[in-house]
Amino acid sequence: MFEIVKEKKHVTDDELLGIISKGGGYSIHELNKALLDLEILGMISVRWVAKEKRRIEFVEAAPAPVRYAE
Repeated sequence: MFEIVKEKKHVTDDELLGIISKGGGYSIHELNKALLDLEILGMISVRWVAKEKRRIEFVEAAPAPVRYAE
């Protein structure tokens, strides 16, 4: 699932469920659990765009801050 979001950069929850359901039987509850886990890990961002639709975006890793010796 993460690889699909990473490849597409952003996708709606309906599109993602349709894509992963082709490979095997996934329910909306399993999708929600996986999205929550990935969002907690900071790998994706999930936002509501309509009453029943969410936008899932891949989060690019921010570059590590540079520390200079004093």
